[in-house]
Amino acid sequence: MDYLVITYTAYIFITLILTIWVGKTLFTNGRVFLMEIFNNDSLLVDSINRLLLVGFYLVNFGYALQNLIVKTDIISVAASIEMLSVKIGLIVVVLGVMHFFNLFVLFILRSKNKKRVVTTTV
Repeated sequence: MDYLVITYTAYIFITLILTIWVGKTLFTNGRVFLMEIFNNDSLLVDSINRLLLVGFYLVNFGYALQNLIVKTDIISVAASIEMLSVKIGLIVVVLGVMHFFNLFVLFILRSKNKKRVVTTTV
């Protein structure tokens, strides 16, 4: 089998596993923050959480597929590993940036919610 095909297969598999793992982790642990922001409205929180997960998957899979193309010849196992490290490294950085962006948005929403609660109780 061609090294390029092996590289593509490994890239798709690793990216898929990483993206699903991060998405499920964010989905599970993000619910607590959403519950506080949306005043424990479970129906709304669960709906928003699922929509965020779908958006997360779409953006990450779209980027991963866009990043799939290799424009150099892969003629050895070492070249395949090097290309995979570059490609998967980019995916990990994108996942990290999206995670911190999501945390930033949740922090802003939480801060606004706390200000609103303090204003209405005073």
